[in-house]
Amino acid sequence: MTGLHIETHSTGPTPLVMIHGWAMHGGILAPLIEALADRFTMYVVDLPGHGYSRDSDIPLEPLACARAIAEVTPPAVWLGWSMGGLVALVAALDLPEHVRAVVPVCSTPCFVKDENWPHGNDAAMVRKLAADLDADYRATVERFIALEAMGSADPRAEARRLKDEAFSRGEPDPRVLMEGLRLLEATDLRPRLHEIACPSLWIAGRRDRIVHPDTMHWSAQAAGGRFEEIAHAGHAPFIGHAAAVAEVLTQFTDANP
Repeated sequence: MTGLHIETHSTGPTPLVMIHGWAMHGGILAPLIEALADRFTMYVVDLPGHGYSRDSDIPLEPLACARAIAEVTPPAVWLGWSMGGLVALVAALDLPEHVRAVVPVCSTPCFVKDENWPHGNDAAMVRKLAADLDADYRATVERFIALEAMGSADPRAEARRLKDEAFSRGEPDPRVLMEGLRLLEATDLRPRLHEIACPSLWIAGRRDRIVHPDTMHWSAQAAGGRFEEIAHAGHAPFIGHAAAVAEVLTQFTDANP
């Protein structure tokens, strides 16, 4: 089986696994990696079908990904952005010996709204993304990037940065992108959040148009964790606000050594 591409950055005292979101790769986290260089040894993952893991035959399924990561990294704090947060949360739930703390960043345990979950996204939006992906996946990824950048202080610049980075390691596998959309549509970890035994930090962007901050606040309470909101940030707070994200993460790990 072809494994995952995982880069090691810096040699700080605290091990930190970092997992990107849908259609991206670990390189998108570069501003945060730089901001954390003095404090952490970072294991930066490319998920299956993404970036330098494009040819990996590991399924894009949270537990399968978590196991593959845990096999080659020490017990660590696990940080997951957007879809990557689902992998980090499942690792905390099902591989607790590998997860010292879990940090979802703009990540929700349930992406799609229902009558009890008003801040999720419309299932119709996810289905349209899937249909568009089948017709023109590059244009669909670019539209999703524009949605990710909405609400940030400079959405055009942020969208440009996300788009440039998204394809910098080659184009992601369209089949795996479709698997990712199905994963977002089908996953609901809300009933299990109370099972998380390790400390958790939920970092939201106040202007996020994809994962509403109220969703993350609710999740933090359900998990018995800590909630932090980055002012003026959208769905990718580590772009333009890396120092603020690094500060709240460092304070959290200092408080939970």
